Amino acid sequence: MQKNSKAFLVAVTILLLAQTSFGQTTKDKKDFLYSNRFSVLAGLIQPIALKGGNVEVDYFTKKMSFDYSHGFSLDMSGATLTGDAKTQLLAYHLPHSIGFGIGYRITSFLDLRIEPKIHMWEVYYDGETLNTANLIKSYNTYTLGLGLYYRYMPFQKKDNWLQGITTSTSIRWWPNIASTLTENSFTYYNKLTYKNETLQAANIGIAGSQFIFNVSVGYTFGGK
Repeated sequence: MQKNSKAFLVAVTILLLAQTSFGQTTKDKKDFLYSNRFSVLAGLIQPIALKGGNVEVDYFTKKMSFDYSHGFSLDMSGATLTGDAKTQLLAYHLPHSIGFGIGYRITSFLDLRIEPKIHMWEVYYDGETLNTANLIKSYNTYTLGLGLYYRYMPFQKKDNWLQGITTSTSIRWWPNIASTLTENSFTYYNKLTYKNETLQAANIGIAGSQFIFNVSVGYTFGGK
C-alpha cells in the first residue's frame, strides 16, 4: 500500500477513535438524529471544476448509512490533468460515474462508508469536439474505497421546512482495483506528439490522485 494510502487510513482510524471516545463520555446517550430518513444532494465540485453534475441519494437507519451516487458529463482537461495525459495533450470525458456506499454512523452527522464504483472514460485530444470520430479510446475503471462524510444541517432547530436543508462534506479514497484495459494501459499513435504513446488507466481523484474532496447541498426529508 502506498504511503499516502496508509496516511489516510491512519487519519481515519484516529478520527474514529476520537469520535467514539467523545460519544462514550456523553452522559445522555440518545439515538442518532435523522434516522430512517432520505437525503437528496447535489455535488458542487462537479459543476464548478468538471462542467458536469452529480446526484446522491442517502438513506440512514439508526446505525447504518446507504447511498447511491451518479456523476455525469464530467470533463477533465488542461489544468485539471497531470502526468502522461497532460504531456500527451489529451482530455478525459466521463459520461457516467456510478456507484453506491454502505457505511456506519459514528455520530448523528458523521459516517464512514465502503464505496464500490464504476467510472466510464472517453479519451480525446484536448480541444477537439467530443464525438465518435475524434474518440481515441473508451474504457471503464472500477474502484473500491472509503468515504468519510460529515453532514451539517444549519437549521436543524427550526420547526419548519428549513430544518431539512443539508450540506455534506466528504473526503474519499478511491483506488482502482481493475479496468477493462489489457494490463490497465493502452498504446496508440498520438497525432500531436507524432509518436506512439502509452497511457495508463486513469485515477478518478483530484489531479490524478486517488483522493476526492467534495461539498454537496440538498435536503433531508422528515423530522428528527
